[in-house]
Amino acid sequence: MADSITTIGFDADDTLWQNEQFFRSSERQFAAMLAPYFDGDDLMDRLLAVEKRNLQYYGFGIKGFTLSLVETAIEVTEGNIPASVIADILAAGREMLWHPVETLPHVTETLEGLADRYRLVLITKGDLFDQERKLAQSGLGDFFDAIEIVSDKDRSTYERIFTQHGDGPRHAVMVGNSLKSDVVPAIEAGSWGVFVPHELTWVLEHVDEPVSSSRFRRIETLRALPEVLAEISAAYSAA
Repeated sequence: MADSITTIGFDADDTLWQNEQFFRSSERQFAAMLAPYFDGDDLMDRLLAVEKRNLQYYGFGIKGFTLSLVETAIEVTEGNIPASVIADILAAGREMLWHPVETLPHVTETLEGLADRYRLVLITKGDLFDQERKLAQSGLGDFFDAIEIVSDKDRSTYERIFTQHGDGPRHAVMVGNSLKSDVVPAIEAGSWGVFVPHELTWVLEHVDEPVSSSRFRRIETLRALPEVLAEISAAYSAA
C-alpha cells in the first residue's frame, strides 16, 4: 500500500452516463416556449445568470435547473408569462427526471476490469433522489464499494472520501469529465486526477487543465484508463 494506488473515484454524470445533453435539449424547448413572449437574443445568458445565482439555494441537479427556468421565464417577461407556459416548463423538468439512463461507451467493461483490483467509489453531486435513480437504472451499482452523493466537490470532499473509503488521497485516483469538480480539487487533495472530456460540459464547470501538475492525466475514453493506472503505478515504483 505504501507505494500504490488502492482507490479509484468515478464521477457519474457525463463520465459514466449521458447527462448534459438532456439539459441542452430542455434549454432548446425552453427557448421555443418563450419565443412568443420574449424576443431578446440573450435568453441563455440570462438563464445562466439565474442558475449561477441559485446554486447556493438549490444546489446542482434537475430540480434546481427547473426552478431556474421558471424564475428566468418570469424575469425576462416581467411577470407576463402565462401560467400554461409555467406548467409546460414544470412538465419538461419532470420528463428530465424520468429520462432513461444512457451509459457511455467502455464504462461497463472498464469498471468490470478494475473492480477486483481496486476499491471503486462513485462520487457524484446533485439531487439525491435523481442520482440514486440513475445509478439503479444504469446497472453499475454492484461495481462500487461505496457511493457518495455530495452537494459539491472541493478539496475537503476528496480528503474525506478517500480517507474514509480508501488509504488516503495519496493512494487514490479521481476520474471525471469536469476539470473544476473532479480533477483540480482531487489533485489539490493529493490524489491523481484523470480527465475524460465529454463533448458537452456545462460552462460553469470549465477551468484550465492543470497541465503543470505531475498528477494530472487526460484520456479520451475510459478504455484508456487501465493503461494510465499502470503508468501511475510505475511512477510510484520509480519514486
